[in-house]
Amino acid sequence: MPRNVKPLTDIKIKSAKPAEKQQKLFDGGGLFLLITPAGSKLWRMKYRFGGIEKLLSFGAYPQISLADAREKREEVSKLIAHGIDPGDTKKAQKAANTEETETFEVIAREWYNKFSPSWAKSHANKIIRRLEIYVFPWLGARAIKSITPVDLLGVLRRIEAKGILETTHRTHQNCGQVFRYAVATGRAERDPSADLRGAIPPSSEKHMATITDPKEIAGLLRSIDDYKGSIVSRCALKLAPLVFVRPGELRHAEWPEINFEAAEWHIPAEKMKARTKHIVPLSKQAIAVLREIQPLTGDGKYVFPSPRSDKRPMSDNAVLSALRRMGYEKDEMSGHGFRSMASTLLHEMGWNTDLIERQLAHADRNKIRAAYNYAEFMPERKKMMQAWADYLDALKAGAKILNIKSA
Repeated sequence: MPRNVKPLTDIKIKSAKPAEKQQKLFDGGGLFLLITPAGSKLWRMKYRFGGIEKLLSFGAYPQISLADAREKREEVSKLIAHGIDPGDTKKAQKAANTEETETFEVIAREWYNKFSPSWAKSHANKIIRRLEIYVFPWLGARAIKSITPVDLLGVLRRIEAKGILETTHRTHQNCGQVFRYAVATGRAERDPSADLRGAIPPSSEKHMATITDPKEIAGLLRSIDDYKGSIVSRCALKLAPLVFVRPGELRHAEWPEINFEAAEWHIPAEKMKARTKHIVPLSKQAIAVLREIQPLTGDGKYVFPSPRSDKRPMSDNAVLSALRRMGYEKDEMSGHGFRSMASTLLHEMGWNTDLIERQLAHADRNKIRAAYNYAEFMPERKKMMQAWADYLDALKAGAKILNIKSA
């Protein structure tokens, strides 16, 4: 973008008038709006790949909004960062969108569109981006029935060479799902991914760092109480062990979801990994934490808003960064570790596994049942959550409690 040129706004775009010659309105990062003498407003993006300057077309304004164009710019930048020429990707997508051949990309997107509505949004986004970055540029335009195990292995080897074995295995799995869908719908005869079992080295299994020793938990809880950072981060840290939800669910908590009278937090299905509504019973201690932060953030949407804007939740690294500032290394404790902590100790102390699993909101394989059992075992879960909070308080105070059912 030329110096001293500010990013575009919708007002600036709408007010721009055609001239005798083409005009370019720059937005940054290579993105610009081309205004033709005839009055067309067309999105273009310049980029360099392999030392050569290239140009992409994103469509016309207002059909493609300013926000849409910026999103496409970010997608292009990610492809370039991964060593992929966006121009080649666009050619593959164009070929894949033709009806002349049943290509891998056509069938992959058909499979994705059919099944993704039942997935969590974040999970669905990861799958389609994985295919767009690592598979479509090389296999997208190929007729799916012509792809061999060797072809697929070549794609997987490219990912493996980047040192991201977990992504390699997940891509292998997703490709297998596409091939099996093609077989089931009569567009392919077999799944070539099945021949590649054992061809990629196993990835080392990763466990979220957690603390399960009662003495160490007591020290962690006291460190949280003494945390000198922002009150938002401190309250998020204080609430995390009391509710043991996933970090993303915690930071996206909204005030309308909190029912103080019933002492419950109702998390909508769209925020949950399993896409089913979840209820978190709130102990007296959890209510106290929420009351502590309510005067500061209660007038906004989020319980734990970003320090930059109350219209956005806190960063996904906020709790993790706070733990690091408190002296806990990445192999000692993580934001997700509060779930493992509660699960391990609650099981050790003899609480019913069904209660624990329901409170952890682990996916129910029976989706119809899962849609209706979000309140299952609620009286028992409320009792367990209050006992858990009392146990943590006792640990923090220095007591030695061996059975939290009697805490």
